[in-house]
Amino acid sequence: MVDDAAEAPSRSGARATLAKRRSDVATMFDDVAARYDLANDVLSLGQDRAWRRAVLAAVSARPGERVLDLAAGTGTSSEPFAQAGATVVPTDLSLGMLRVGKRRRPALAFVAADALQLPYADGAFDAVTISFGLRNVEDTQAALAEMLRVTRPGGRLVVCEFSAPVWAPFRRVYTEYLMAALPRIASVVSSNPAAYHYLAESIRAWPDQVRLAARIADAGWHDVAWRNLSGGVVALHRAVR
Repeated sequence: MVDDAAEAPSRSGARATLAKRRSDVATMFDDVAARYDLANDVLSLGQDRAWRRAVLAAVSARPGERVLDLAAGTGTSSEPFAQAGATVVPTDLSLGMLRVGKRRRPALAFVAADALQLPYADGAFDAVTISFGLRNVEDTQAALAEMLRVTRPGGRLVVCEFSAPVWAPFRRVYTEYLMAALPRIASVVSSNPAAYHYLAESIRAWPDQVRLAARIADAGWHDVAWRNLSGGVVALHRAVR
């Protein structure tokens, strides 16, 4: 569990590489924690709110169900599950993010844990969801297998992640925004602008909709499907254990 300790001071400039070493990822997110929610809203042009609503609808958590929200950060994505009557467990690698979340959303029971070594029993959850976090895990397949382990038979997986815009002309404009405009805007709104250079690089290197669906299936999930959000800037993948 995470206590309500004071936020650690920023080590401005920390960023991960595409090797995605866990210590680098954790330190980078520690540094962006203070203004993370604001930066997301600005950089996504407000689309992050619609993406969260889509995740909530896809998980379709019912009262009494247990939901694991991985890469939960400050708990922005977790709070709606609690409001729907589910027992949600916001889990993240970054202590900095969790401290900010605990201060802002004290009713949530935040847990510090690694997606590759989850501290939960087999079949503990009715649904597992991860938004904009799978891309940052050092071993995608191992993380998907670990999510499978902690989901009950018949339980659901929902992955919300950046993907490939489906319209080629827009895809070119989007790539230019990622590599040029996004880091410049982040220099104004983020507590660690260097992290957003990594964000652009990691999105470009991430598999598209079809390839991610194949990876999810390879990890043992069934009935894998996806739908595009914002023209494919983001894709919502769903599967069943």
